Amino acid sequence: MKLNVDKEADALYLRLDDSDIVESAEVSPGVVLDYNQWNEVVGVEILHLSKRSPNLNLSALEFETA
Repeated sequence: MKLNVDKEADALYLRLDDSDIVESAEVSPGVVLDYNQWNEVVGVEILHLSKRSPNLNLSALEFETA
């Protein structure tokens, strides 16, 4: 799993695995899901981060597990 934050593009991308992306769909304004050949979600892109969360500190992202 990989998390990429692009400050210049104001976007966050979460890649769940390395399978090939064969289709993408915008499921909500600024939220794009990437699908593999088995129609499984393998990536999530969230655009306009600064508008969605104006107080977001991109240099202090936290990772939690349960």
